[in-house]
Order: sequence, then structure tokens, then C-alpha cells
Amino acid sequence: MPKVLVPFADGMEEMEAVIVVDTLRRAGIEVVSASLKEGPVTASRGVKLLADKTLDEINSDDFDMIVLPGGNAGTKSLASDRRISELLRNSKREGRWIAAICAAPSILVHQNILSHEQKFTAFPGVVSDAPGYTGSRLEISDKIVTSIGPGSAFEFSLELIRILTDQKTAERVQSALQLPL
Repeated sequence: MPKVLVPFADGMEEMEAVIVVDTLRRAGIEVVSASLKEGPVTASRGVKLLADKTLDEINSDDFDMIVLPGGNAGTKSLASDRRISELLRNSKREGRWIAAICAAPSILVHQNILSHEQKFTAFPGVVSDAPGYTGSRLEISDKIVTSIGPGSAFEFSLELIRILTDQKTAERVQSALQLPL
């Protein structure tokens, strides 16, 4: 069974974090949310969320994919955390999947996880001037998946399910959520 890490940080976009965790779990994928600190995380709209573990309690080698939720303040917190930088570098080096939505693709740009040749998307205005930016709702380039924002969280999550399992599982989850096929 695939295993996915979703880091939680204060200021993250709650829709992006919760929809990813929930949708992937519906597909039978093991998802571990890991906060940067002990205790609840306060998301961008004031929703308090409690992660499964802290980042210090996980072994990064256990995961097939890391998914970074966006949100301006959450992205800044993730970008400045050396543990996240290390996770991303190791994931890229070892050929594991990396996914980021909304403002979070800026981390991949600024930390050179995305090369200048790779297409990606992000929330408009965050890194729109970077080489490879398309502004589309979803981009897959090599083993990096990016998406534009909260409104694309379901299609982003369903694409991650397709990547980690198969089309049939993604369709089953999509149907059960009453999302248009």
C-alpha cells in the first residue's frame, strides 16, 4: 500500500490539507499528517487541526510521496523549515513523488526541486514569473505534481490517487464523493 506524508504548518490552507488527506484515505492509501510542532495547527481560516504525528516522529524513507498544502503563511513556514527542505531533496534524489498545491509550488521553485525545463502551476502571482509556470489547474512533470489552489483540491487529490493506485480506484472515490465524472 502506498504511503503519503502531508506536513501541517500554521497558516496552511485547511481545504487543501483536509481534502488531500481525506480523499487519499478513501482510496485506501496510508496518509500520515505530520506537524512542524507539537499540538494543534491553526490553519489560514482559523480552523484548528491536529496532525497524526510531529515531523520529528516520522522516518522520511517510509513514504512514497510528500504532499505540500498551500496557504501563504503555511507555505512560508514549510519553506523555512530545514526538515522539509531535507525531505524534498531526499525525495527528489531517490525518485519519489512530490506534490504541491496553491502557494506551495513556490517552495519547489525556490529550493530548485523544479528545474527550469519542468512545467508547473501554482496560485496566480506566487511564482508566475518563474520559468515553466503554466497557470493551468494541474501539471505533472516527471515525478512532481502541482495544482493551482483550493478550488482544484479534489482534482489534485484524484490525480494523486491515479498515480499511487490506478484509474479504477480514482473513479470509485470520485463517484462516492458525488463529484462529476
